[in-house]
Amino acid sequence: MARGEIGFVGLGIMGRPMVRNLIKADYAVTVYDIVAEAVEEMATEGATPASSAAEVASKTPIIITMVPDSPQSEAAILGPGGVLEGASKGDTVIDMSSIAPASSKKIGGACDAAGVNFLDAPVSGGETGAIEGTLAVMVGGEKEVFEKNYDMLTAMSGSIVLCGGYGAGNTTKLANQIIVAGNIAALGEALVLAKKSGIDPKVVFEAIKGGLAGSTVMNTKGPMMLEGNFDPGFRIVLHQ
Repeated sequence: MARGEIGFVGLGIMGRPMVRNLIKADYAVTVYDIVAEAVEEMATEGATPASSAAEVASKTPIIITMVPDSPQSEAAILGPGGVLEGASKGDTVIDMSSIAPASSKKIGGACDAAGVNFLDAPVSGGETGAIEGTLAVMVGGEKEVFEKNYDMLTAMSGSIVLCGGYGAGNTTKLANQIIVAGNIAALGEALVLAKKSGIDPKVVFEAIKGGLAGSTVMNTKGPMMLEGNFDPGFRIVLHQ
């Protein structure tokens, strides 16, 4: 028997592995994405397909959205065929997208007006964290709603912190991205310095990763840089 029913809107790089972890944790998940192939893929792995975000919301009491940016979050939740069109009073919307704090506050206000609970809950950890279920989740919203959904969120994460009211999750994510972007840029410069100085960048990486310069960013991105793997795991515009 399923632990609970969850709706999930947005099946991109992050969304698909997050859904897989919910299914592994014995949740019944109903999914939707504007890309039909993504919905079909998740359906073959145990999710129930839906034809719109509104349909997802009409079938599940907790709806997670994971889309690229503020316009997509607002459209998926507030727009025609969106989550609020299908949600009932007392349902909960959890937007795990990385968006502008002002958009989170706007969505939260609309949910309040509809009698629907809301949390903004962006994540850090990238595709690897989504696959491994070790994402760091930064949450904005009411404590009671946060506590009620905490156990479900652990299926996708290794760290979950309530940061404040609506928008606080995404403000915290902005702080996170300042640090992440700075680390990535500095790491790239350091490895280029090593190479141009005639030192093997792999040796430099091994020498410094255990010292004060070491970080999760270094451990995750360093090997990728050394391999020449620059496949994107996050949109550069969201760092701005």
